[in-house]
Amino acid sequence: MSDGLAPRRAAALAYLAVMKQRRTLEAALEHTPDFNAMSDRDRAFARAITATTFRRLGQTRTVLNKLLSRPLDETSKGAEALLVTGATQLLWMEGAPHAVVSSTVDLAQERPDAQRMKGLINAVLRRVDREGASLVKQTLPRDNLPEWLRDSWRAAYGPGTLSRIANAIMTPPPLDLTLRNPAETEAWAEKLEAEILPNGSLRRNVVGDVRALPGYEDGAWWAQDAAAAIPATLLDLGPGKLAIDLCAAPGGKTLQLAATGADVTALDLSEKRLQRVRENLDRTGLDAQLVAGDAREFMPPQRADAVLLDAPCTATGTLRRHPEAGWIKQADDTPRMARLQDEMIKAAADMLKPGGQLVLCTCSLQPEEGEALAGRVVGRNKQLKDSPIRAEELPGLESALTPAGWVRLTPALWAEQGGMDGFFIARFVKRAG
Repeated sequence: MSDGLAPRRAAALAYLAVMKQRRTLEAALEHTPDFNAMSDRDRAFARAITATTFRRLGQTRTVLNKLLSRPLDETSKGAEALLVTGATQLLWMEGAPHAVVSSTVDLAQERPDAQRMKGLINAVLRRVDREGASLVKQTLPRDNLPEWLRDSWRAAYGPGTLSRIANAIMTPPPLDLTLRNPAETEAWAEKLEAEILPNGSLRRNVVGDVRALPGYEDGAWWAQDAAAAIPATLLDLGPGKLAIDLCAAPGGKTLQLAATGADVTALDLSEKRLQRVRENLDRTGLDAQLVAGDAREFMPPQRADAVLLDAPCTATGTLRRHPEAGWIKQADDTPRMARLQDEMIKAAADMLKPGGQLVLCTCSLQPEEGEALAGRVVGRNKQLKDSPIRAEELPGLESALTPAGWVRLTPALWAEQGGMDGFFIARFVKRAG
C-alpha cells in the first residue's frame, strides 16, 4: 500500500514546474520522476492535489501569508511548493491532518532547499489545520485569479460577472459527451445516466473512468465540453461537402464534422497530437484525412465549403479543467497572439471557395481574442463578410449572442447545470470574386 509520499512529492514538483517553467499541469506531472510508474490511484491523487492547488492558489497563498512572519514568496521555492500543496490538502481536500503534516515534513527532509525549514513547515501547517477555516472566510473565489486576469475580466464583463465566473471555475467540471448519432440522444442519456443539455450534449456529474462507460468501446460518443461542441454546429455541412478543421487536435470538432458525412481534412501543427485524433476516429468509426503542418502554409487540392478555425489563444476560458492556465500565461501573451491569429484567419479564407463558411472560435475569455479579433476580420479582411449567428442556432444560450451576431460563452452560463468553458465564436462567408 502507498504511504502517500509519492503522489505528494509529484504534486510539489509539478507545482514548481508549472510556476517556473510555465508548463501545463499534465506536462509537469508527466515529466515528474516516477509519475508514470505510480499506481492509478496515486496518479489520480497527485492530479487531484495539483489541480486543486491551482484552482485555489490565491486563497491558499493568502491564508499562508497570514501565518508566516515574512511573505511566502521570500521562502525557498522548495519550501513554498510544500507549504502550498500541503495547505491545499488541509483547506480544500479534507486531508487527514497528521498524514498531511508528517508527509510534507518528510518531503522537506528530502530537499536541500527545504531541510532547514522543516520546523517552520510543521508549525505553519498545524496552524493551517487549526485556523485555516476561519481565515478562508476572509477570502473570495476571485482571489484565485492572477491579478492581470482579474483586472482584465472586471474591465470586460463588470464586477458581477467576474464574481460569477470566478465562482464557476472553482468547481471541477462535469463530464460532457457528444454523440456520434444525435438521433440516439435520449437512449444514451438513459444508459449513461446523463442530463441532456439544450445544445444536445450529454452531461454526467460523476466523471470516473471514461473508458468504463457504456458506449466508449463502440465509439458512440466522445468527451467534449458543451461549449467546445457548439462551433461545429454552426456550419452548413453534409455528404458531399468539403470541410477543413484547423488546429484540430485533440479532435472533438473533427469528429463532429465527420459525423455530418462531410469529407473532412483535419490539420494540426503537432503530428503527435494528431495521433490522438486518429485514435478517436478509429474508435468512433468516423473518417477524416489527417495532415501535420502549419495552417498558414497549407492549401487543399480543392477549396472547401467550410473551415473551422479554433485559433491558438491564451486559453483562459478553460480554467475549470486547466486551472493552471491563468498562472502560466501573462498579460502580454494576448497581444503577442494577435499576429498569429490574423495570419491564420487569412490562410483560412484562402482555403474557402466563394460562398464558403468560416467559423472562427477561441477558448479564451479575453476580448482581444474574441470581439476585437472578429472586429479586425470585419474591418480588414476583404475576402470575408460577417454571417451573423441567429438565436435559434443557440438553444438555451440565446443570452450569449452579441449585438453583432457573435457568441460570447462564459463559465457563468448554465451555472445551475455545472457551467461550461469560456468560448468566443464568430461566423463569416467568403465573398464572391
